Amino acid sequence: MSTAVARILDDLRDRGGLQNKDIANIVDVSTATVSRWSQGKATPELRTQTVISDLRYVVERLRDFYAPDETRLWLHARHPLLNGERAIDLIYANRTEEVLAAIDRMDASGYL
Repeated sequence: MSTAVARILDDLRDRGGLQNKDIANIVDVSTATVSRWSQGKATPELRTQTVISDLRYVVERLRDFYAPDETRLWLHARHPLLNGERAIDLIYANRTEEVLAAIDRMDASGYL
């Protein structure tokens, strides 16, 4: 039986082009830990669940602009709309609103 966290992780891999190592780096855990979450053998702590949930929301928003492999690169790259910061770092630092604002600016201006 698949857990809610496992389904979200599947979405991040399928829709965001993310690999377990990407997710592990973003939430600051080992790839083995992400694997256990994916298998339903463990559950992340609440703060980590929040980061994963925010990441999923950002990935969903980016689907309007990018294919999964491009989404992965966008999340990892320093971006001018984020003042040279990386989306993954902002999401981890509980600054997801800044990432979403950048996506809104992309949407309004057609910026890719």
